[in-house]
Amino acid sequence: MTASAGRGPLHLAAALDGPGAHEAVPYAELAQLAELAEGGALDFVTLGGSFARPRPGPDALAMAARIAPRTRRVGLVPAAPAVPVGLDQVSRGRAGWLLDASAADAGTRLFGRRRVAPREEPPQGHPVRVVDATDAPARETAARHADVALVRAASAHQADAARAELRCRAGELGRDPDTLRVFAALVVDLGGGECAAAPGHGGGPLPTADGPAYRGGPVDLAELIADWHRAGAVDGFHLTPVEPRRDLERLVNGTVALLQHRGLFRTFYPGSTLRDHLGLRVPVWKG
Repeated sequence: MTASAGRGPLHLAAALDGPGAHEAVPYAELAQLAELAEGGALDFVTLGGSFARPRPGPDALAMAARIAPRTRRVGLVPAAPAVPVGLDQVSRGRAGWLLDASAADAGTRLFGRRRVAPREEPPQGHPVRVVDATDAPARETAARHADVALVRAASAHQADAARAELRCRAGELGRDPDTLRVFAALVVDLGGGECAAAPGHGGGPLPTADGPAYRGGPVDLAELIADWHRAGAVDGFHLTPVEPRRDLERLVNGTVALLQHRGLFRTFYPGSTLRDHLGLRVPVWKG
C-alpha cells in the first residue's frame, strides 16, 4: 500500500450516541461522556447521528449548547440543519457541523442555507464542517467543502484509497489538500475487554448495517489505529461506541491511554479551538 500524501498528527473523535440506541441518552450522561472524552484529549465528539436520520430525543444542537459550559477544550459537533454559529460563540470556538450530504443536490441544500443568528463573526471564522463521505455525491461535497471527511473502510488499503481520492478531488477543485482531514469511521464494541478481536477477518473491522465495526479489546484497537495512521492511510478516526458509557470509558482509559503512553497521541490540547486541535487555519468570515 502506498500512503496518500503524508502523515501528520493522529486525530481522534467519538460519537456520544451509539448506533443502535432506541432511547435518547439523557443530558447528564451526555455531559459526563463529553467530559470523559475531553479527559482523553479527543479532538471532538459528535451528537445526533445526522439531521436527515435524527436520533430520538432532544435536538442535538440544543444538547451541544447545554454541554458547552461543562467542557473547556473538546470540540462539539452536532448534526444540525443550519450552520451552528451560535454554538461556536457559546463554546468559544469549539463548534463543528455534522452534515448528511448524501443527496445529489447536497452542496446546494447544505451550503446554501441561511446561517442562524447571531450574525457577528464566530471565533473560528466558520464552524468546522464534518461530512460523512460514504457515497459519491457526498464525497464530492466533502472534497469541495469539508474540513473533516468521514470514510467507511474495512481495511487500511480501503481507507488509503478513499483518502487519496478525496485529496485528489480537493486539489482539482482548487483547494489545498492539506486543509482536509480524512477520518476512518468505525463502530467499536469493546465489551470483550482484552479478548482477541472477532475471528475470521485478521483483526480488522467487519461490515455491518452501521458501517465497518471493530469488536475486540482496547489494546488491539490501539494497534489497529497506530498501524493505519503509521501507514498514512488516514489522518484520524471517528469511533462510534456500541454502548456509549462502557465503550467510551474503555476507549479513553485503555486505547487512548496506550496511544499516549507510546507517544502516538497527544496528552494535552494544542490550543483552545477545534481548528487548533485539527491544525486548520481560520477561514475568512462571510457573514
